Amino acid sequence: EVQLEESGGGLVQAGGSLRLSCAASGFTFDDYVIGWFRQAPGKEREGVSCISSSDGSTYYAESEKDRFTISSDNAKNTVYLQMNSLKPEDTAVYYCAAVQAGLRHVSYYCTRDHEFDYWGQGTQVTVSS
Repeated sequence: EVQLEESGGGLVQAGGSLRLSCAASGFTFDDYVIGWFRQAPGKEREGVSCISSSDGSTYYAESEKDRFTISSDNAKNTVYLQMNSLKPEDTAVYYCAAVQAGLRHVSYYCTRDHEFDYWGQGTQVTVSS
């Protein structure tokens, strides 16, 4: 059974940092693109960052490019999202998702959440001003 479990969310003041973890099980981690998405109340879900577990290529949404870092530990089947300089507008439920890697660049998947086959339950991130 494929499972994705997020952890690391919480309440932090603006300017602070959090590291989210996505632990995956039930599939061959090396062959997948793992993405972080977020959904704020009243807003559509949006791609934050994605990583290809096979070649390590990454994608970041423009507003996160200089503040967030995605990384993968294939030995642990875990993807991390280090979030620095957090802003109140980063407040959302953060989800990790997985899709089997194809020939497309990781950016293709990160801008198309419907491409992802597996989703975690989400972890709440709240940034206070």
